[in-house]
Amino acid sequence: MAARTVSARDEKRVKGMGFLNNKGTDNFSGRVITVNGKITAKQLQVISEAAEKFGNGVVTFTTRLTVEVQGIPYEKIEDFQAYIGKAGMVTGGTGSKVRPVVSCKGTTCRFGLIDTFALSEEIHHRFYEGYHDVKLPHKFKIAVGGCPNNCVKPDLNDVGIIGQRIPDFEKDLCKGCKKCLVEEVCPVNAASVVDGVLEINEERCIHCGRCVGSCRFDSIKTGKQGYKIYIGGRWGKQVSKGRELSRVFFDKEEALSAIEKVILFYCEQGIEGERFAQTISRLGFENVETQIFSDDILTRKEKIIAD
Repeated sequence: MAARTVSARDEKRVKGMGFLNNKGTDNFSGRVITVNGKITAKQLQVISEAAEKFGNGVVTFTTRLTVEVQGIPYEKIEDFQAYIGKAGMVTGGTGSKVRPVVSCKGTTCRFGLIDTFALSEEIHHRFYEGYHDVKLPHKFKIAVGGCPNNCVKPDLNDVGIIGQRIPDFEKDLCKGCKKCLVEEVCPVNAASVVDGVLEINEERCIHCGRCVGSCRFDSIKTGKQGYKIYIGGRWGKQVSKGRELSRVFFDKEEALSAIEKVILFYCEQGIEGERFAQTISRLGFENVETQIFSDDILTRKEKIIAD
């Protein structure tokens, strides 16, 4: 095996640019940011070309929906960046900062309640790019799921968003059918006919929206779209399941503002090396939630970022 020539300092420098050392070599894997796991055919072609020109021809996919081109020699890193840059792509996704956003496929899925690609792209630009120079106590991961199926495991991320559809049940229109279609379609048995009238158990209901439009008498004709937010989840050597905030957000901007307040809270009150789950455990969930529901922390935004 050839002796390594890249210094530890240079290895750390390029890691901050999204290039991870291939163990025991002077080669690196370049992590290409896909924004939300979606790239065009042209971009995929450019990545393939770059893998042949600058790497070992191997392309891998990370659990965070980024693309890694393996085997890039240290001296070819800048050429690789310039080549993929022609197709509007960049490298990155490392360090104690907001990490690339993970998204499910949203409304192309039959269960999707929200456009997760559009929302996650907005989160990417606003928080991954917008907070790129803001150092946090530790890495900070965000996931966007289109429905309560939880395919991208939002509750195992520092912040997780789940699409919701809260049924608008008009009890007066219920006929108490012996074969209730709402009861049949509910996947968690939250709906049941009791004493001739449909009842929905709000504690059990997951707001998946599958009951909307199922009643032949239009007792659940519509549903209100919303966003459920989990905070403090993580996956790895230590696992913490995130807790949901106590109310659903019905306005997208309000949900995005809540995410920003979470990031600012963590930046201001987290301890270096501490994951957000630990910050919540140390300071108390109710305390954290109170500050997220308030706008006070936004008034300190510039100071928090500057510090």
